[in-house]
Order: sequence, then structure tokens, then C-alpha cells
Amino acid sequence: MRKKDPNFNLTARILHWLMACMIFCMLFIGAFMMTSLDNRPWLIDLHRPLGFAIFLLLIIRFINRIINPQPPLPNHTPSWQRLMANATHWFMYILIFCLPLVGWAMLSSGNYPIILFGEVELPAITPVSPTWYAYLRTSHSILAWTLFIIVLGHLSMALLHALIYQDGVLTSIVKGKKKVKIEESTKFEDEPS
Repeated sequence: MRKKDPNFNLTARILHWLMACMIFCMLFIGAFMMTSLDNRPWLIDLHRPLGFAIFLLLIIRFINRIINPQPPLPNHTPSWQRLMANATHWFMYILIFCLPLVGWAMLSSGNYPIILFGEVELPAITPVSPTWYAYLRTSHSILAWTLFIIVLGHLSMALLHALIYQDGVLTSIVKGKKKVKIEESTKFEDEPS
């Protein structure tokens, strides 16, 4: 493996923001599917291929993360926050990986076709079973709500780093360059008080 770069590479930044937009849309599409019978058919038609695309992008993102490790957090970050940040990122990856698979298994067990686009259809990965369909549907919902909560926490920490710490963590995923806040002790001596 190469030495850790202090910034996210271009591929990581593109995948991060593309997947963030797609996941945000997916969570709301999923919620609206449950509340609107009129819009449910076209939302489902959108939900399935979008979930599959997120799954494929996650695999690419995971490969990129192995090749280009995530930049280290600033030195001032307490060890417990480093541990939580690392655990949260991996937990998000696991959720993003599992959600499409559970959705695929759910639809397979419910004997629903999984049409990606046109005539392209995914094969069933589980036998037809109303019992398993019910379990998997509940699991899919729980995983989606869990991801939503984790995403809110992730967003909160990003804003904390950007607005309070001003340590360049958010900048490194937005622009690729960390911009560190100038400390009081490094200001020019002849600045007016």
C-alpha cells in the first residue's frame, strides 16, 4: 500500500458525493413508497435500479479505498473520536452493501421481478416464501432507518469539523485539499487589538 495522502483522491470525492446524493434519494423514495399508493409503482421502478447502481458503486468505492487509503484525521482528534469515525464509516459501508442484497432477497422471496431497465432483469436469489418475504421486508426497513440515522450522525460530524473545528476535514472531501484554521498564536504580532 502507498503512503496515506492527507486528502481524498478525485475518485473517492466523486464516488462520495455521487453516492451521497443517490442514497439520500433512495431513503426518501423508500419512505414515499410506503406512504403513497398512487406514486408507488413508478417509485418502485426507480428504487430497484438505483439500489443496484449504489451497490455497484460501493464495490468500486471499496476497491478505491483499499488502493488509496482514507486520509488521517487531524492530530487534535481524540482517539475515541478516531475510533468512532472509523467504526461509523465501516458500519455505513456494511449497511450500504446489505440493503440492496436484502431488498433483492426480499423481492425474490415475494416472487417479484427485479427489472433494472428495459428487459434487463436480475435473477431470483432466494426461493419464493411469504414468510421470508415478511422477515426480509422488515429487515430492509430497519436497515434503511438505521442508515438514515447513521447518515445524520455523519453529516453532523462533518458540519462540526467544518463550522466549529475548522480543521479541513470537510474541505478534503469537497475540494481535495485540507485548509487548517489559523490559530491565535500564529497571527502577526503587529495586528491591532
